[in-house]
Amino acid sequence: MKRGIAILVSLGAVTTVAYFTASQWAIRHETLTFSDPARGNRPVAVDIAVRRDKEMQANAGMIKLPVAILNHGNTVSFTEYSFLANLVAAHGYMAISIQHDLPTDAPMVTKVGELFVGRLPQYQRGIANIKFAVEEMRKVEPNADFDRLTMMGHSNGGDISMYFAKMYPDHVKKVVTLDNLRVPFMTEGKFKILSFRSKDPVFKTDPGVIPPEEIREKSGITVVQTGYQHTDMSDRGPDNVKSTIRGKLDNFLDDESSSRPVVINAPPLMTDPGPVPPYVPAN
Repeated sequence: MKRGIAILVSLGAVTTVAYFTASQWAIRHETLTFSDPARGNRPVAVDIAVRRDKEMQANAGMIKLPVAILNHGNTVSFTEYSFLANLVAAHGYMAISIQHDLPTDAPMVTKVGELFVGRLPQYQRGIANIKFAVEEMRKVEPNADFDRLTMMGHSNGGDISMYFAKMYPDHVKKVVTLDNLRVPFMTEGKFKILSFRSKDPVFKTDPGVIPPEEIREKSGITVVQTGYQHTDMSDRGPDNVKSTIRGKLDNFLDDESSSRPVVINAPPLMTDPGPVPPYVPAN
């Protein structure tokens, strides 16, 4: 009897591995680069991951593809989160990873005492990139749901994700951050938030970013203390880190239950210019 149970468990494990392997093989990857004329033809590159069967269903008008926007950390490329993009795509989403930084951009600086330690210009640039990429992707994938986005990001990309959610809460479905350090979580309960936290002696979360536990419970915020290093939360990290993140994300992505409705001021439309700093090409 025990041997039979062991065989069933083994078969189940093999089936699960086969499913995710087959899913990855069935995922289409494509990298596109758009040019934003409003910012001196700034190039905005996106890496797309989508399941071929879901894309075919969307093109046939059978479904509307949910969309997840992935935002990279400082000094990490938009292509270095394939473990997240593939997982999200396997769940039926179209994952769009955006390259926010260019070699010609001014380096990120830390200015203690300023709002978000002086990183507001980077967040604003990220918002501009997201809005522009979304409008361009509407032309490429018209059968995707670009009005309710799942925002995901690591480190500075997590802060960009949270800042976008603050500006456009009615255009956000869920938020996932991997150790964002500067932008405080939204606590209105408009959507659910999942955040993975590191245990890193160098990368410290600013005071006030993570709300107290009683507020998190009321607001639909889940915080996962991983004990891992801040810089491990990308493709560069070890497999056990990625496996832990994937395991928690599985249920979060599948959970379609909504948070309690709240009354908020109407957010600006995504087509509004927003607080976007000018882009000045390098000489």
